[in-house]
Amino acid sequence: MNIHEYQGKQLFRDAGLSVQDGMHCTSVEQALAAYDALGGDVVAVKSQIHAGGRGKGSLYDTDNGDLVMEGGVKIAFSREDVENYARNILGNILVTKQTGVDGKIVNNLYVEGGCKIAHEYYLAILIDREEKMPLIMASCEGGMDIEEVAEKTPEAIFRIHVDPSDGLLLEQAEGLANSLGLSGAATDSFVENITGLFNFFVSNDCAMVEINPMVRTEDNRIVLLDAKVGFDDNALFRHPEIVKLRDISEEEPTEVRAKAAGLSYVKLDGNIGCLVNGAGLAMATMDVIKLYGGEPANFLDVGGGANEEQVTTAFGIIMEDPNVKGILVNIFGGIMRCDIIARGVIAATQALSLEDPLVVRLVGTNFEEGRRILAESGLNIHTAETLAEGAQKIVELVGGEQ
Repeated sequence: MNIHEYQGKQLFRDAGLSVQDGMHCTSVEQALAAYDALGGDVVAVKSQIHAGGRGKGSLYDTDNGDLVMEGGVKIAFSREDVENYARNILGNILVTKQTGVDGKIVNNLYVEGGCKIAHEYYLAILIDREEKMPLIMASCEGGMDIEEVAEKTPEAIFRIHVDPSDGLLLEQAEGLANSLGLSGAATDSFVENITGLFNFFVSNDCAMVEINPMVRTEDNRIVLLDAKVGFDDNALFRHPEIVKLRDISEEEPTEVRAKAAGLSYVKLDGNIGCLVNGAGLAMATMDVIKLYGGEPANFLDVGGGANEEQVTTAFGIIMEDPNVKGILVNIFGGIMRCDIIARGVIAATQALSLEDPLVVRLVGTNFEEGRRILAESGLNIHTAETLAEGAQKIVELVGGEQ
């Protein structure tokens, strides 16, 4: 689960980390009030969406699609600047490298007090799954596209792994500060912030924390000028206060609906819908579809105990994607009985007036009964005995590669 920058900044503030004063706004009037309250000559007016690259993004008019303004993060030097930027940002569509061409509507702003920046850095904490421990990444090249830095000058990114049982050691923090060229008061400030940030990462079951930029001010303070925070969904039951920060409007609507129905769904860019039970089997199904020249339109795991209603909901979610030209159902009946799935497939096909090609592969508990039910349904449902056969058949039915 991701949260907005303004929410992350408040969590940082509560954790004693160095952030600038700022205010969350949803209207031009609130933005002007924030400027007045902050009391400085310079403020940052920041679009709030769940995507990176906001500063280099483009804003488009929601009604006619015309370009409104370049950049979703603007520095305002006057009250008039704040009003102009807030009007151009709120309610319009921000397109960045991470949003895709459709972009996201900006409904929230963060107006933050300025500071005198001496240098910008990049800082992130994430989980290195290969090493099975947290990884801290830092670079002197902050404020830039870190992907480009990693590709062209990988030596400019410093990495340290932290043993969870030991926590972040003082020598590790000081070593990283030295790698970044910090000294004196700046080193002390960095060590204090990176130690607090790592403790925040662990205690809140974060999946990632990214600060771009982290800055050194002219008086040698380290300040976190960004807050991109993501949490491990599997640990949210331990953090009800964080769950309250969820902004459903920033999430894919079909993924929200699927989660409410107890389904695991992720939208992809292909044209073959997949309905599978089991995450591993779902991944394998997508791989085999690609092997035969097709492109999966989604990851959809109905779980081990889905009923007819959930299967119908799953079909409905798949069919909401206009790119879907055919559907492959791949069920291994263990806890879930194949005859129940077969009835669910028939019910969904009839209820939703499915016209796209449908291939069903059933194996496991009551698979023979399930296949019989499908065969006697009189519907245009193709069956397959193996995953390879099913994948090859659905790719052929939708016309091969996109």
